[in-house]
Amino acid sequence: MPDMTLSQLPRQVADAYVDDLIVLNPITGTYLGVPESSSRLPDLSPAGHQALAELTRKTLDRLTTAEGAPGADSDHERRCARLLRERLSAQLALYEAEEHLSVVSNIMSPVHEVREALTLTPAETDEDWAAIAERLRAVPAAFEGYRESLALGLERKRYGGPRATATFIGQLTEWTGGEAAPHGWFDDFASAAPEALRGELAAAAAEATRAVAALRDWMRDVYAPAVADAPDTVGRDRYRVWSRYFNGTDLDLDEAYAYGWSEYHRILGEMRTEAEKVLPGADTPWAALAHLDTHGTHIEGENEVRDWLQGLIDEAIDALDGTHFELAERVRKVESRIAPPGGAAAPYYTAPSEDFSRPGRTWLPTMGETRFPVYDLVSTWYHEGVPGHHLQLAQWTHVAENLSRYQASVGMVSANAEGWALYAERLMDELGFLTDAERRLGYLDAQMMRATRVIVDIGMHLHLEIPADSPFHPGERWTPELAQEFFGKHSGRPADFVESELTRYLSVPGQAIGYKLGERAWLLGRENARRAHGDAFDPKAWHMAALSQGSLGLDDLVDELSKL
Repeated sequence: MPDMTLSQLPRQVADAYVDDLIVLNPITGTYLGVPESSSRLPDLSPAGHQALAELTRKTLDRLTTAEGAPGADSDHERRCARLLRERLSAQLALYEAEEHLSVVSNIMSPVHEVREALTLTPAETDEDWAAIAERLRAVPAAFEGYRESLALGLERKRYGGPRATATFIGQLTEWTGGEAAPHGWFDDFASAAPEALRGELAAAAAEATRAVAALRDWMRDVYAPAVADAPDTVGRDRYRVWSRYFNGTDLDLDEAYAYGWSEYHRILGEMRTEAEKVLPGADTPWAALAHLDTHGTHIEGENEVRDWLQGLIDEAIDALDGTHFELAERVRKVESRIAPPGGAAAPYYTAPSEDFSRPGRTWLPTMGETRFPVYDLVSTWYHEGVPGHHLQLAQWTHVAENLSRYQASVGMVSANAEGWALYAERLMDELGFLTDAERRLGYLDAQMMRATRVIVDIGMHLHLEIPADSPFHPGERWTPELAQEFFGKHSGRPADFVESELTRYLSVPGQAIGYKLGERAWLLGRENARRAHGDAFDPKAWHMAALSQGSLGLDDLVDELSKL
């Protein structure tokens, strides 16, 4: 038979890559709702990473051929090729820098992905639970592979940071239920199995829990001492590689750092105005937020806050559909959930499966709290749910046939998605949904958090100087300790959240800056399109076209948005 790859177009190459990726990484299959993935876990060893790199190189070669095929210059094919080449090149750069050998984090590590995949695995039928049992039995091999990768990293002096390592060890201990009598998260997860399978699931969960304990012990006894003197920060060269991966472009990091400061000063002025309405005479906006912690509107109870957040999402959908967006019926469904314990403090979102049988879901980590201030929730749920992450990622899934499977799923650029979600918060403010000073101050506090992320993430990893016009330690150079102090002084969030956030920035360099820089890209693209169309500019039509073009890196995003 003839070699059909010669006639493939970029979208076909991209979708073939997704098929091959699912085989190597079944967790990707679970996110997409592929039933065959439910019983398996990826190879997290160096050999597994090498197989992924080989797939990446092979796909790039195929893409080069496809870009010369007849029809490859159409808008659909061009956008897909643009994304695929950028994404695979960024992934390959991380591999060649051996960054996969030092991934230790409190939020984004292979171990966190395994646990999250279990929460998304179908669990409705006996067959579903049988697959879960098999997946649980695969946990020990997966975690051993991860340990092998970290051990090779030690040999090659590719170290995870000591702060992230200590936090990760604490999380693993919590997942076991404690060192004395291991019975933890996996055991509780399996306890929901049908009675006929409960014994098998309990045994499989016990294996998984023992694997967590073994990894915890190795991290504590071997890894932590080995990295004790390693820096928590990565430096400019490593930061550039990670920043390219998360932002889809080679950023001017010094310009981005300056932009973070300009946004800091702008937002601080707005916060002072709203704080005066909340608590006249307050020394700082965060004094007004502290006042709201005690005297502001609250939701009491986990179930109650889950239901309240569901109502907030439903209200936003009803208000926006048909006026500012056009939503398909299956895109209108999103569920509010309470996050499992033992993770990071930040709320998050998980996208629907490809067939929407599993809906999009927002997740609230309660961190042991039962009383929740409303000011800290409203704009966050516009960010995580509607019109934020859910509208974008669910719309990609809805129009996947017009894009490619790759563009609608695994090709996501973090800064594109996080930038849209932050833009969505701002859009709700523009549309008048933040109806009182309490909610608007909470929104501005969230905006300030994203601006300070740009400042401290770039500042501490690159060891930059704090500007002379800063109200905080002017002229000094950033350290993680100064970054945590600065973040804490400019946030209404509790100390454990601030600590969790700083550990996240240290262990996932370049990701946190994508919110504000991504928002800037979305705003610039909208402004360019508005100028081009003049009075004929239709925001609803622009939003739907923008949400239906799939993911792109930030430079490519501005270019494409400006043409809509």
